[in-house]
Amino acid sequence: MIMNKKEIQSVLAALKADSKERKFTQSVDLIVTLQDLNLKKPEDQLDFFMTLPYLIGKKRKVCAFVGPELKDDAAKTCDTTVTNTEFDDFKKAPRRVKTLAKSHDFFIAQANIMGKVAQVFGRALGPRGKMPNPKSGGVVPPKGSLKPLYDRYQKTLHIVAKKSPVVQAMVGIQDMDEEQIIDNVLSTIDQIVHHLPRERHNVKNVYLKFTMSAPMKVKK
Repeated sequence: MIMNKKEIQSVLAALKADSKERKFTQSVDLIVTLQDLNLKKPEDQLDFFMTLPYLIGKKRKVCAFVGPELKDDAAKTCDTTVTNTEFDDFKKAPRRVKTLAKSHDFFIAQANIMGKVAQVFGRALGPRGKMPNPKSGGVVPPKGSLKPLYDRYQKTLHIVAKKSPVVQAMVGIQDMDEEQIIDNVLSTIDQIVHHLPRERHNVKNVYLKFTMSAPMKVKK
């Protein structure tokens, strides 16, 4: 373990003490700065999905691209459903595609229409790292239930460091149970460390912040 619970607890207490009262609930963000990596090399980059121990206190919006086989299940389970019969309409409305990409956290695609999904939505989803991804279970067969995947996405983080040696991820909200926030922080750091080529050595610093606060360093 790269740090202990007491250090995280201390930083959370300091953030709460320094925080002004807001009209909204602030998120708790984890920032990990990295070192001694050459991000031009794929093996030094980070791009993986992980499941947190606890929900982060904010609903993750999920959109499903489906054919007739999963249409009813997707309509019941997901926040937005786009059927393959609607693809042509979206193709003619790039602004609508961009709005869809911005307003959802994860996208699911039925496997047998994935090619068409890439063709119509790839330009908006790709640069945002939101294309339906087999690594996260986001490309699904045209049968079965989407509910387990939807529920898992509520606790899923997409960890990426490709262009800059920094990872930032939301790990909770300020009024969450503190132990749950700490466990989410530790779990995320642990996963990042184990995906780095030189593990702990590649971690430079760890910070926590609220939405409106400055980052506060967590001692190792």
